[in-house]
Amino acid sequence: MNWSRFGSREFLKAIRPFVGLFLVFALFALDSELRVVFFKGSNFKTILTQTVIVAIGAMGMTLVIVSGGIDLCAGSVVALASVVAAKLIEYHYGFLTVTLGTIFVGAMVGLVNGGVITAFRMMPFIVTLGMMGIARGLSKWLANNQTVNPETPLDSVNQLMDNSQSPLTFFPLPDGVWFAIALAVFMAILLRRSVFGRHVFAIGSNEDTARLCGIRVNLNKILIYTLAGAFFGFAGVMQFSRLTQGDPSVAIGLELQIIAAVVIGGASLSGGAGSIPGSVIGAFMMASLANGSSIKDWPNYMQEIIIGIVIILAVGMDKLEPILQRYLNKQKH
Repeated sequence: MNWSRFGSREFLKAIRPFVGLFLVFALFALDSELRVVFFKGSNFKTILTQTVIVAIGAMGMTLVIVSGGIDLCAGSVVALASVVAAKLIEYHYGFLTVTLGTIFVGAMVGLVNGGVITAFRMMPFIVTLGMMGIARGLSKWLANNQTVNPETPLDSVNQLMDNSQSPLTFFPLPDGVWFAIALAVFMAILLRRSVFGRHVFAIGSNEDTARLCGIRVNLNKILIYTLAGAFFGFAGVMQFSRLTQGDPSVAIGLELQIIAAVVIGGASLSGGAGSIPGSVIGAFMMASLANGSSIKDWPNYMQEIIIGIVIILAVGMDKLEPILQRYLNKQKH
């Protein structure tokens, strides 16, 4: 057997989120009462719908973390984007204008983040922490510090996260789930098969070496944060669709859930490692934990404790992987 392949660091990181998801499912399968409800197709449909916002945000965050950065303003941008979507609907714009306009706002926030980080060589943590407050303040100002409820709803947007159609069956899935799946496939190909994707990994692995290799590090960083902001903006559209209102106070702490999904999915906070499928699985695993806990009627603090433990274990696996890799490599001799 080719132990070197199964002992490679990349393989161990790739299977990490799937192992975690299997353990979650195994845990819920042990409870006979929970098993009957949790493993229904209609419940998986609910879990997928609950995964969409975090999963879309995690796709953008994956780019940032793989490149060695961090973005703490994701939740605030989602709130701002939901308010922008509500305002555009109030002015009777159509689906395409609302969606693209909201994505554009998120991208502009990301552009500012990337521009400031590269122009002034500031730490992403500080810049995006400041932008967290700025974006949240802008959303409150734009919404006049209250929720925005369009008098004439835009059904094409509202139905993106509508799970009420055939609630007892797995199909049809809400449009938002299909959008998330399509984006995940596209981003997985972009990150692994394109020149831009290779540059993202190179910058995260060693920025100085990447610069010496001729990679335009600053330009790529600006593009990375702009794309991440666009994803947060699109997640804001989904947030609006879920609540059918623009709320400047929503998504507080969402950035931590997004970062957790990326880390659980195999990304390293030091950069140079991560994958889109892993991040999406991480988001799905967190939604599954929340869903199962809700079915069991566990208190909210119990859910938070469980997710916190999962995050610590996921990060701790970074330390265990080299040990396991050395052990498996020995088996081939």
